[in-house]
Amino acid sequence: MKKGIHPEYMTCTVTCTCGHTFEILSNKPTLRIEVCDKCHPFYTGQERNLDTGGKVDKFKKKYGLK
Repeated sequence: MKKGIHPEYMTCTVTCTCGHTFEILSNKPTLRIEVCDKCHPFYTGQERNLDTGGKVDKFKKKYGLK
């Protein structure tokens, strides 16, 4: 590996929207994510609706269509 061209790795604090935080190695000091293993439906077994309305319904409402 060539010296002087690779980014420096540091401890990165990752924060999820659910409030869960953990640390990883990254070239950025902080990261914010939307889902993690504590709140993702695959791992929790619970369904969570992020989108309350469908895309077609939003389109129809936006343009006043039936």
